[in-house]
Amino acid sequence: MAASRLIILSFAVAAAGGAGYIAKNMAAAPQPASIVIPDKPALALTEVLVVSGDIPMGATVDGQLSWQAWPADTVSEGFITRDADAEAIEKLKGSIARVAMYKGEPLRNAKLIGAGQSFMSSILPSGMRAVATRIAADTSAGGFILPNDYVDVIMTRRSQSVTAGSSGESFITETILKNIRVLAVDQAIQEDEEGGKVKVGETATLELTPQQSEIITVAQQMADRLTLALRPIADAQETPASDGDYLVSGNGRRGTVRLIKSGEVSEVGARK
Repeated sequence: MAASRLIILSFAVAAAGGAGYIAKNMAAAPQPASIVIPDKPALALTEVLVVSGDIPMGATVDGQLSWQAWPADTVSEGFITRDADAEAIEKLKGSIARVAMYKGEPLRNAKLIGAGQSFMSSILPSGMRAVATRIAADTSAGGFILPNDYVDVIMTRRSQSVTAGSSGESFITETILKNIRVLAVDQAIQEDEEGGKVKVGETATLELTPQQSEIITVAQQMADRLTLALRPIADAQETPASDGDYLVSGNGRRGTVRLIKSGEVSEVGARK
């Protein structure tokens, strides 16, 4: 009996020693260092004039502008800020959108036309001219030509041919202007909100150089028909070319005059 008590006592002493050793190591273990996260600096903001609703090209911006907080370090040079012009909303209320703008977009003066200014003359690039020409569904790609499309202008005219003892009539078709931008169809200067719903117009306004303006003016007098051929959008970056320069160019500004005499049609050169 004494031997078993001695064994139990030995086990108890050993267990107590192990527990004490473990407790000592736990107490001596280094505590993890605390990580101090510095406070982020406050983001500097400024108020920028933005569009509060969608504005189509040619519409006034009145009632569609508001101030919005904007990160100061992302404000571009063209933005209108409240610090620089606190009365901007009042000053710009009569302005017209030069291009379509959308809700939340920062406003830029370059996208506006001042109150009282002509819209068409404002969107026309420097050195270019706006010239109107009559169109119909059968002369304008079935009526699918819309503002900002690019077209070729094709002239069709009658030609009298005279041979020994007989005469006949034929037609000449030629492309007189290439890659011409359509500014407007009738009074519409952009596609409608439904993605360009087809509406056959009666007049297309084209963006032309002064030389091209003279070419189409002569062609309208000579032609039996002018047709607009729609070009793919991928060709829009090509340099516009004129195949009809001969109508108004040459020594002494030589053009072509169509004469009708005794039922016969002829064309002669004319000098200014």
